[in-house]
Amino acid sequence: MGQVLENYRKLSARAEEALHWTQQAEKIRIQVGSATCENAAGAEEVLAEFRKHIAASGRDDILLRRTACTGRCSCEPIVGVMIPGKTAAKYEKVDRELVHRIFTQHVLGGRPVADRLLDSPPDTMVRYELLFCGSARCGRLLEKDFRQLFLDRLAARKIPESQARVVAANCFGLCRTEVIGKASHVLVLPTKVIYRIADEADLDEILDTHVLGGRIVERLRVPDAPIGQRFFEMYGDVAFFNRQSRIALRNSGIIDPENLFEYVHFNGFEALARALDRNDPAWVVEQVTASKLRGRGGGGYPTGLKWAGAAERPGETKYIICNADEGDPGAFMDRSMLEGDPFSVLEGMMIGAFAIGATRGFLYIRAEYPMAIRRVEHAIAQCREHGLLGENILGSGFSLDLEIRLGAGAFVCGEETALIHSIEGQRGQPRIRPPYPAERGLWGCPTVINNVETFANVPVVLHYGPQWFAQIGTEHSGGTKVFALAGKVNHTGLVEVPMGATLREIVFGIGGGVPGGKRLKAVQTGGPAGGCIPAEFLDTPVDFDTLGKVGSIMGSGGMIVMDEDDCMVDIAKFFLTFSQDESCGKCTPCREGTRRMLEILERITSGKSAPDDLARLERLGKLVKKASLCGLGRAAPNPVLSTLKYFRDEYEAHVTRRTCPARKCTALVRYEIDPGKCVGCTACARNCPVSCISGAPKKVHEIDQARCVKCGRCFQVCRFDAVLRK
Repeated sequence: MGQVLENYRKLSARAEEALHWTQQAEKIRIQVGSATCENAAGAEEVLAEFRKHIAASGRDDILLRRTACTGRCSCEPIVGVMIPGKTAAKYEKVDRELVHRIFTQHVLGGRPVADRLLDSPPDTMVRYELLFCGSARCGRLLEKDFRQLFLDRLAARKIPESQARVVAANCFGLCRTEVIGKASHVLVLPTKVIYRIADEADLDEILDTHVLGGRIVERLRVPDAPIGQRFFEMYGDVAFFNRQSRIALRNSGIIDPENLFEYVHFNGFEALARALDRNDPAWVVEQVTASKLRGRGGGGYPTGLKWAGAAERPGETKYIICNADEGDPGAFMDRSMLEGDPFSVLEGMMIGAFAIGATRGFLYIRAEYPMAIRRVEHAIAQCREHGLLGENILGSGFSLDLEIRLGAGAFVCGEETALIHSIEGQRGQPRIRPPYPAERGLWGCPTVINNVETFANVPVVLHYGPQWFAQIGTEHSGGTKVFALAGKVNHTGLVEVPMGATLREIVFGIGGGVPGGKRLKAVQTGGPAGGCIPAEFLDTPVDFDTLGKVGSIMGSGGMIVMDEDDCMVDIAKFFLTFSQDESCGKCTPCREGTRRMLEILERITSGKSAPDDLARLERLGKLVKKASLCGLGRAAPNPVLSTLKYFRDEYEAHVTRRTCPARKCTALVRYEIDPGKCVGCTACARNCPVSCISGAPKKVHEIDQARCVKCGRCFQVCRFDAVLRK
């Protein structure tokens, strides 16, 4: 063992001694999510209330832990209760009153508060839960459906669900090349055992020996500890989570993001130690290249090629930068990763710096992320304290220091050359490339810039191997992708799926579909510069290449779902308004072209369009896309061009008939009162802000169209459906 690995082992031993993990596992554990979104929903108050209850109980076998947000936004604050030998229970929308019920009934009494469990029906408590792999790369390639065969066996033998519940999960990360198409996997909770199953005899043995007999089937047990096992053990019974494959988000909701020792306990910094001990930067670049890891910031450029280009450049001074300038409306992937697992991002940067020969690095974080900034600062300080940053890291001879630079909120600074200018103290504007930053970047030196998610994946590539990482994704894109799922979908939040998962799997399988039984109309991917993909393409695999073919982009990972009530013209105007407002103004096509496009959209949605406006809009969009200086300007027309392509009938209705089919464009909406339904209750007249509705009580009312401001208040308050919106 080399000196570097010996020093890492000492660090690992200190971590285990500090954590007393074995003793912790024997205690009742309560964990409370803590992040910007969780705290806004009341997590700090929930944490304080649990502290009071634990102190009042006088118990010393109850451990209260703070973890990061799991990404299930609509259900926060989320609280987990883990009693040894029992399946972990998760509670949603916890407040002070629920804390008392959880503590007295579950923690002290052993009976979960069934009506407040996360995404679970009241009769949730079972003896065993079996999570069968349903990955397209493993479980679905078999001739036999092991999950259904096991369900058939339970039914034939009349085994109740209270004894065993079967769940379809996503990839566990155990699909080695030699077993793909030949075997699958099943995780059994609460025993936390994973079995590899190849035939029906294996199912029978698991049923008889484990489910009914309570004994582990050692011959089928998988000795490996897959990357997603800890997450599945905690959250595997929740459909929103068990259909994901957590790699970048592997520690979110598992570890305390402010405790370096917890990160080390879960193999943190081991990949760095092995790379430094090997002392071969070229090997690191080869591993990252073979993994097919592509930049997750939107461009999708192969990470290994970028690193190789910087490594080959001469010069003693090189820089590495983490782009955390997340400016997309509704996107919160980078913020969540920095708040939930800052050490994995730092480790990825350290490995990257070693690979290219950089000795200094920056994290460019937007100033609107105060908790992310605080946790990254704390993580950097802890790394320095334990010899993971600074001079002679782990005794390897390699030195690196990292520091934070704050972004002022300019969307264009997400573009790498504009970001470099901002760090240098200049105005954040892009420049012509080449030269690329890997050739001449920060202060004229070779510079590698990757985003938060890219760096979070790097330690995994080195720890599990590039072939393992590559086979999870598609032919040209390895690994997973994190999306911020938002809009008209039942379950909003962070979603991590293998590259190549379909939009249908994400929106319906994980997101739970569109609320109210309404029809899905489109999915917009890639942030404000992404395209709107119609429902007919829901089975499109999500990766960099396929999204481009249908007129959209991957972007950094925003995904907004729209239903039948959304006006696609208005949606295009909304996104173009953002892009036009955020244009840095350096190049004429973007500065003037987006402004002219927005003016046309304003005319169309206000009922003042000209017959040739659609042709002019399309021509302008193609010009801006082709001639703009940077990638942000070239992508800005995507929402307009994609909606023109797939929803042209809506544009034509606005232009030729002066109507908005979705009734969203205020200027094209008309409110009238149906005399056959109006009972003269006067509710509409009493609530009209401009008093444009006349009529005596118990008489039919009438709207003065000349004075109506089309606010829709009359439509909202009428209890007899007498107000028509046309």
